[in-house]
Amino acid sequence: MEKEMKPIYIADYNYPLPDERIAKYPLAERDHSKLLVYRDGKVGEDRFYNVGDYIVPHSLLVYNNTRVIQARLEFHKRRASAGENAMQVQGARIEVFCLEPLVPHDYQLSLGSTNGCVWKCMVGNAKKWHDEPIELKIKNEKLKITLLACKEQVLGNTFAVRFEWEETNVSFAEILDAAGELPIPPYLNRKTEESDLKTYQTVYSRIKGSVAAPTAGLHFTERVLDDIRQRGIETDEVTLHVGAGTFLPVKTADANEHMMHTEIIAVPRETIAHIQQKLGKIVAVGTTSMRTLESLYFIGCHPENATVSQFEPYERDYTMSVNDALQAILDYLDATGQQTLHAETQIMIKPGYTFRIVDQLITNFHQPQSTLLLLVSAFVDGDWKTIYDYALSHDFRFLSYGDSSILNRR
Repeated sequence: MEKEMKPIYIADYNYPLPDERIAKYPLAERDHSKLLVYRDGKVGEDRFYNVGDYIVPHSLLVYNNTRVIQARLEFHKRRASAGENAMQVQGARIEVFCLEPLVPHDYQLSLGSTNGCVWKCMVGNAKKWHDEPIELKIKNEKLKITLLACKEQVLGNTFAVRFEWEETNVSFAEILDAAGELPIPPYLNRKTEESDLKTYQTVYSRIKGSVAAPTAGLHFTERVLDDIRQRGIETDEVTLHVGAGTFLPVKTADANEHMMHTEIIAVPRETIAHIQQKLGKIVAVGTTSMRTLESLYFIGCHPENATVSQFEPYERDYTMSVNDALQAILDYLDATGQQTLHAETQIMIKPGYTFRIVDQLITNFHQPQSTLLLLVSAFVDGDWKTIYDYALSHDFRFLSYGDSSILNRR
């Protein structure tokens, strides 16, 4: 039976965030960030390198292994110079921001393509770009090619853009690495710098596809991971490619009217089995891992349709146990001969959500009136102000390059 959702007034999730509290750069040593500790309604603090002290013994720590791609490309319109037939780059600057692959739809296939691909893109200065191809000349020690972009279709506020290049021994991933710019968050109010190429990636990032980092993981170092494992805490990984929608503010008075973005997830069969074995002691590193893990329950309720809609968790009462839901996925993968679950999730975790898989959450401090703040509020049963008031009054640094917290579910 469909359930009625109570309004969630986004104005109730506001707080003052002065610009000077937003960390514009990371610390020199990423695991020296401050760590807020929240348990049983009480707040304390430490340094992140001691995070293992606060993880429940024998837990399973799950992190997102996605890697940020250099998704921002700068093209120019091309036109014939007077008296010449050859086309030369002389036109307007057009910025193309690759969001997600359309053809091939799989990230790895699209990034590995050597004969063209189509991506969903945001386009800066789009009014200057009509039907003609635009081009980007790439010349460095490794590559010397011309990349063409053709606008194929309008998709609301974005576009389907076809990329073509003649050299068949060059992949699209190599092109992005050579000519793309790493898209750091807009609220940093600065240009991407060389240092961001390293500091805006987690130490365990390896699957290319995100346009934003899973920033809770930026605090981890190999030293911290080794310490955690020596304590008997196990680790595993999932993949959620973070989209630009993660930065979209909630502009509706009732957060229930906000349209969540869809993100692609991939979870190996062995990881699902590992999670099943460790139920009751699951630690999510970041909101992206949280959304992936919690989505597994709803996918298990209908594994043949590997999608989770925005309000699916709230539409009815679910009676299937978490163990049975995970087993349903495992059975489905076995029956279809798949080793990895590939799915899409639009899940919106907000106050009133019933958590089924995650018991502890490691996360940064999020923007006011954001869906991520709603997620935190849901996890701590509405006690987010206690956490954020403490962070604001104790010199914590906020947002992507800011400090961290470890939260226990209430």
